[in-house]
Amino acid sequence: MDRAVARILRVKFEMGLFEDPYADPDHAERFVNCVEHQQLALKAAHKAIVLLKNQDGLLPLDRAKVKSIAVIGPNAADVHLGGYSADPGHGVSVLEGIQHKAGDTIQVSYAEGCKITTGVQGWEAWHIDEVEVGDPEEDTPRIAEAVRVAQAADVAVVVVGGNESTCREGWSEEHLGDRDSLDLLGRQDELVQAIVETGTPTVVVLINGRPLTINYIAEHVPAILEGWYLGQETGTAVADVLFGDVNPGGKLPITFPRSVGQLPAYYYQKPSAKRGYLLTNTEPLFPFGHGLSFTTFAYSNLELAPQEVGVGGKAMVSVDVTNTGEMAGDEVVQLYIRDRISSVTRPVKELKGFCRITLKPGETRTVTFAITPDKLSFLDAHMERVVEPGLFDIMVGSSSAQLDTVALQVVEK
Repeated sequence: MDRAVARILRVKFEMGLFEDPYADPDHAERFVNCVEHQQLALKAAHKAIVLLKNQDGLLPLDRAKVKSIAVIGPNAADVHLGGYSADPGHGVSVLEGIQHKAGDTIQVSYAEGCKITTGVQGWEAWHIDEVEVGDPEEDTPRIAEAVRVAQAADVAVVVVGGNESTCREGWSEEHLGDRDSLDLLGRQDELVQAIVETGTPTVVVLINGRPLTINYIAEHVPAILEGWYLGQETGTAVADVLFGDVNPGGKLPITFPRSVGQLPAYYYQKPSAKRGYLLTNTEPLFPFGHGLSFTTFAYSNLELAPQEVGVGGKAMVSVDVTNTGEMAGDEVVQLYIRDRISSVTRPVKELKGFCRITLKPGETRTVTFAITPDKLSFLDAHMERVVEPGLFDIMVGSSSAQLDTVALQVVEK
């Protein structure tokens, strides 16, 4: 808590708010949403996009082959910023971003497909108490129009998910916010299925504020991008990724469950804490830390030195990461640790470090993590932070589900 407060106070001191708490509106007008800030927003959006699936290399789109794109979906034409946001003064929707990127060489058509909610859209909707979902009957002609548009295109980009009306706080009985389901609201699943069944290669872009149980999409759609709320440069960032001007390298910061019945869904469960349900899969739809790239990476030469340390000692674990594909890209190397035997039950793995690196095709880089007492410690039965002697699994890989392991022996010295 003290550290969190200190960070806020530091920014206020740096801004001079304690000397002069009043803003200069003229300076703010020149400073807010300047070109540098727009570029930073775009960079952040590029880094945040997660490629969940890319079957048969559908992405990036090939300009030599793709001459028409159908942009479809209830989130395609609006900019969604999430709650606690305000008008940024500049915003690019996915539709606008693709239209700008396509230029005069690629035809772009649009169909809404269906409604998530009616009324005000975008960040303003978060502040409106009443939420009205779309009328399913009125969506029937919208879906039919989307199918027609998709049939005439080389590729369909379907933008679905949630919005500020369906993902927000519920702070009283009169002001309801949270849903009791992680399924796509309304007829969005039907819309995606109808587009897939046209046979047109389909990309789904998710714009949402929480994980979604997208079982049909995960199984049947060849390419899926998770965008969350990408900010004011949403459309520019998505278009850059779709056409390969930016290679996505983001990783999931949360587990995607298959249903609400899997909740709570997380990677760091206790050894005996996860039991399955009848006629279902216990594995998540997408695990914590998952994220693909337009290139491929190989991990090798996982080494730990020394392999034995005292309870206050330090070891170094290293791994070689090679870009084995034909395109430069980012990889987020992840470090997890497990205390095999302890006085208090510990998780099967815990994220203890990560490092994002950029590699050219064929390039290899050695990534090293320091294994220090703070990474091995935990609160014991007396709520004291301790490092107990014993064996620790040191795991390094590309996600919580893809890890190589070496053993570290901690001894009493």
